[in-house]
Amino acid sequence: MMKKGILLLAILGMFGCKDKAKTIPLDTASEKEVAQSGEEHPGKKIMETECYLCHNPKASQASMIAPPMIAVKKHYIDDNTTKEEFIESLILWINDPEAPSKMPGAQQRFGKMPYLPYPKETITQIAEYIYDHEIEEPEWFSAHFEEEHGNGNGRGMGKNRKHASDEVENDLSDIGLGYALATKAALGKNLMKAINEKGTVGAIEFCNMEAMKLTDSMSVMKNAIIKRVSDKPRNPKNRAVQDELDYIAYFKKVVASGGEIEPIIHPNGDEVNFYYPITTNTMCLQCHGKPNEQVNTETLATLKSLYPDDMATGYDVNEVRGIWAIAFDAEAGE
Repeated sequence: MMKKGILLLAILGMFGCKDKAKTIPLDTASEKEVAQSGEEHPGKKIMETECYLCHNPKASQASMIAPPMIAVKKHYIDDNTTKEEFIESLILWINDPEAPSKMPGAQQRFGKMPYLPYPKETITQIAEYIYDHEIEEPEWFSAHFEEEHGNGNGRGMGKNRKHASDEVENDLSDIGLGYALATKAALGKNLMKAINEKGTVGAIEFCNMEAMKLTDSMSVMKNAIIKRVSDKPRNPKNRAVQDELDYIAYFKKVVASGGEIEPIIHPNGDEVNFYYPITTNTMCLQCHGKPNEQVNTETLATLKSLYPDDMATGYDVNEVRGIWAIAFDAEAGE
């Protein structure tokens, strides 16, 4: 199907997480009920929507663009830490990136966290959930933490961790998500660097000049076609075709209903097609939110200059802005 070294078309792509894959046709797919009732702590959903943009526990250690949230929990909570102290620490950490960090090694590796305008109430809900509940660990985290710090007694150690033996070997949905996460990580690291150095305008300039090249290179590296497409593209080259529009419409219904988001895969002879939604969070709204509200005047002027046909504004948090559309060799799963 596809040979290494061939220049492959690809579109800018970033973020997501997964549970299990659907392999049924789109027209027979049905939205799932929310896994838990409305009693679920609101901080969990906020953390998954906002924090997992960069702190995704499903990313490999190499592809992380920020430490997983379980690492934050372990560094900021010990047996003597009260909930109120942890909430105050998290508010300070998020609202003041220049404040001293209890994770200097992570800061050195990933850089300082950019300022994000979260309300105090939102951070409090995230902090309460982290403090009171076990949170998901990456597969690699337990061994990494023990190697770096020895046996710790932080809260939630390992009880929610998914083991490699729990995953079906060479599962096609995992392969597709792996390609998406690797591309997301490469783009995300450069995007965060641009934001830290030049602010939101710098991020737009990076996307305009470098993102397509970077995604192309990831496609060649992975021997796949990796795209990010939208029904409301910023760049006309990112416009979804009809079948992709159908998947976007489907994922919008699932997200809007609070259903469980699952990848969709379609094996097709020698090729596998993978689809997964890309949703917005607070950080995205700096460029994709409502004009003159989340998107300021300077950013709007830059967008108009670089993308005269821009359609990708007006979003709120946790809305589907597009999908990953990835094609790869079926042999990759053997």
